[in-house]
Amino acid sequence: MKQKLRWGIVGLGSIANHFVKDLALVEDSELVAVASRSIEKAEEFSKHYASKYAFGSYEELFKCPEVDVIYIATPHSFHAKLAIDAMYYGKHILCEKPLGVNTEEVTKMIAAAKENNVFLMEALWSRFNPAIQKVTELIAEGVLGAIKYIQADFAFPALHRDDENRLLNPNLAGGSLLDIGIYPVFLSYLILGNPEAIMASSKFYKTGIEMQTAMIFDYPDAQAVLYSGLNSKSEMKAEISGTKGTIFIDPKWHEAQGFELELNQEITKFDLPTEGRGYYYEILEVQNCLANEAIESTYWSHEDSMNLIGLLDTIRVKAGIVFPFEE
Repeated sequence: MKQKLRWGIVGLGSIANHFVKDLALVEDSELVAVASRSIEKAEEFSKHYASKYAFGSYEELFKCPEVDVIYIATPHSFHAKLAIDAMYYGKHILCEKPLGVNTEEVTKMIAAAKENNVFLMEALWSRFNPAIQKVTELIAEGVLGAIKYIQADFAFPALHRDDENRLLNPNLAGGSLLDIGIYPVFLSYLILGNPEAIMASSKFYKTGIEMQTAMIFDYPDAQAVLYSGLNSKSEMKAEISGTKGTIFIDPKWHEAQGFELELNQEITKFDLPTEGRGYYYEILEVQNCLANEAIESTYWSHEDSMNLIGLLDTIRVKAGIVFPFEE
């Protein structure tokens, strides 16, 4: 009988709860250990999801010989250090997006993966979403013609939260861009690659975080209009338009359950419901890569993560977004 892939989880917030529920749907994976800086929180999470171990420190989990791969779901500012520490213990890593806060961090993370010959992937779950996969297939087949325009937004109100909340705390790399603006940026990059030029403008909150950012990506023969925000709600739809037709991805497009294709004034509906919440597909990708002894995914490679953080860094420079720990 084939041994299941044994998972550990670091950072036990709401995303980890969603992830674990999808992990339970994956036949060849199992949750073995969880870790939090609070042993009480770890024990509560462990009891709820029936993991074998609950640790009150991250290092204890990194040292656990019964863990193969670790999912890191802490606030952004901890990603690089935790991932690098875990990789030096020989653990494979699936790390929540953004992989690191800036290019310097991501560079170090990828170097650690190569040095220790372990798998590292940014948990950009939308890349593996069946609807997004189908959209990219149709575009590659030329169904839309040449892509000329992309519009994507992601915004929800968060200013009612405590100022220490990770979204509003600059010391945790808070703000809209790295948390949710990364999705529209990812979509434009996935479809059109790196732009020739970027325009960006942000508005800031009293804590110092950027609370809304508008972006235009300029390509040789196309443009992308992108937006993220934490002070109001947007439709969270995405539109990809070419010379022959247009795709409208259902809201919330980053976790789409389908899309509409408009060709010759006729609309075709594609229903592609996800298994579970949608984290299921990135878990399968980790399994497949480890089965093939790969240290990176071909669907979302180390180079892709480097390009994405490079775009986010450029946006931050244009908009004046700096975190206290970088100064």
